[in-house]
Amino acid sequence: MKQKIVIEVCKERRSKALALAATADGVTSVALDGQNPNLLVVVGDDVDAACLIEYLRKKVGQTSLITVEKVVQKAPEKKKEDENKNPPPACVCKVPPYCYQPRMGFCQGAYVEYPPGWNGLHWPWY
Repeated sequence: MKQKIVIEVCKERRSKALALAATADGVTSVALDGQNPNLLVVVGDDVDAACLIEYLRKKVGQTSLITVEKVVQKAPEKKKEDENKNPPPACVCKVPPYCYQPRMGFCQGAYVEYPPGWNGLHWPWY
């Protein structure tokens, strides 16, 4: 069971309390409350709040338990069926086929005429 524990700590020792709470067994996240920086918010699975408070009191000093709440996870939203019924159109792009130069001499049984100046070994501009 995931739960959210809010603990009040002394202002001078809140960074140490933050580090110690993060090392506790089952803790998922630890943060300072934005509105009241003396509040430490601990979220985790099966965290024993009484043991955590006792541990922090030994190491940090004055701490007090404010609230323990069960965290309710939101159900994932179902996608609309309309989106799945109409898939996006396929690409209609047509790429022209590659055109290769024929080999020297004959091409599939037909004689190929080359430009004037062709000597059969090199192109005329060589």
